[in-house]
Amino acid sequence: MHRRPARFSPLATLLLLTAWLAPALAAPPSMVPDPPDVEAGAWLLQDFQSGDVIADKNAEKRMEPASLTKMMTAYVVFNELESGNIALDDEVRVSKDAWRMPGSRMFVEVDSRVELEKLLKGMIIQSGNDASVALAEHVGGSEEAFASMMNGHAERLGMEDTRFTNASGMPEEDHYTTPRDMARLARALVNDFPDHYEWYSQRKYTYNGITQYNRNKLLWRNPQVDGLKTGHTESAGYSLVTSAQREDMRLISVVMDTESEEARARESNKLINYGFRFFATHKLYDGGEELTETRVWKGRSEQLPLGIDETLWVTIPRGRYDALEASMSLDRPIMAPASAGETYGTLHIEFDGEPLTERPLRALEGVEEGSLWNRLVDNAVLLFR
Repeated sequence: MHRRPARFSPLATLLLLTAWLAPALAAPPSMVPDPPDVEAGAWLLQDFQSGDVIADKNAEKRMEPASLTKMMTAYVVFNELESGNIALDDEVRVSKDAWRMPGSRMFVEVDSRVELEKLLKGMIIQSGNDASVALAEHVGGSEEAFASMMNGHAERLGMEDTRFTNASGMPEEDHYTTPRDMARLARALVNDFPDHYEWYSQRKYTYNGITQYNRNKLLWRNPQVDGLKTGHTESAGYSLVTSAQREDMRLISVVMDTESEEARARESNKLINYGFRFFATHKLYDGGEELTETRVWKGRSEQLPLGIDETLWVTIPRGRYDALEASMSLDRPIMAPASAGETYGTLHIEFDGEPLTERPLRALEGVEEGSLWNRLVDNAVLLFR
C-alpha cells in the first residue's frame, strides 16, 4: 500500500522544531572564573549568612593582627554593655599608660575622664591606641586582665589560631591571629551587635576639636561597604577586614600583609566584587521548621517531626539553584520514648551531584512511651518486619 507522507500544521511543525532544538538552545550554566590574583600575604572571602568560604589563600597562617585586634576589643566592650556591666555614659579615667600609647591616637588627655561612647568611636573610627587601652583598663581593671577576657571570647567563638596579649594590636611575640579567625570575629560582630556595628561605617569623627578620618578607603569607593577595620604596623604590613552588603547578601573579606593603604583597599575591593558578581546565597530551610516526619514505634504518637536547629544557608555560583538537591537519611528505627532535640538522622545537601553540606536532623518534639496495648501491637508488627 502506498503511504502518503504525514503532513503537519505550521504550529505542529514549530512545536516539533522547538522540542528538537531545545537542548541546543538551552542556556549553558554560568561560568565562574578563578578568584582574582590578590597581592597579599594571606586572604579570605566568606559569605556572612552561610559561612561558606568562596575563596582563600593561606587563610590559616598565623600573622600579626595589628589594629585588627581592636575588633575583639570592641566585641568584649559591646558584650559588657549588653550584659549591663558598663554603660555608654560611663566616665572613663585616662591613665598615663593609655595616654602615652604610640601610633594612631584619639588624643585624650592624661587623668581626664572621657565618656565610654566617645572612646569607642575614637577606637573604631580613629583607631586610637590610647582609647583602646583606656577601655581595656575600665572594663578589665588592667590591660592584662582584659586580654584574658579577649582570649576567652576568642575561644568561645572558635578562633582556634588566635591569641591576644593587648587591646590595641601593638606587636608582641605571642599576639597573633589568622584570616579565617578574623572573618569569624567579623561575622560575630555584625550578627551579635547590629546596633553598635553601624559605627564602623562612619567616615570621620571629631574629638577635642581634632577631626580624623576612617582609614577604610572603601567606605568612600564602594557603596556596598559598611565596615570593618584596618590594621598596620611595619612588621604586619597593611591589613583590612571588610564587610559589604548588596541586597540580601553580605560578604566578609580579609586581606593581611599587603604593601600599602592603597593595596589593601584595592585587593579587598577585588574580592568583594568577585563574590557579588559570581555567587549567590540562598536560604534553604528555617531552624525549627518541620522537614519530615518519621514512624515512632511503641509510642503514644506514631509520628515524630524532624528538623534542623538553625536556619540553613548555602552559597553557590549565581544562577545554579537548580543544581541543588536535598535528601534525608535516618540512623535507625525510632522507639519511644523519643526526646525533643535528640538526633535521629541527617539532612544531606548536594550541589551538581557532589556533597555540599549536611546537618543533623533532630526531633522537634518528644514522644512518650505508649500504653501496653500500643507496645504489644508494635512488637508484633516489628516481629514480622
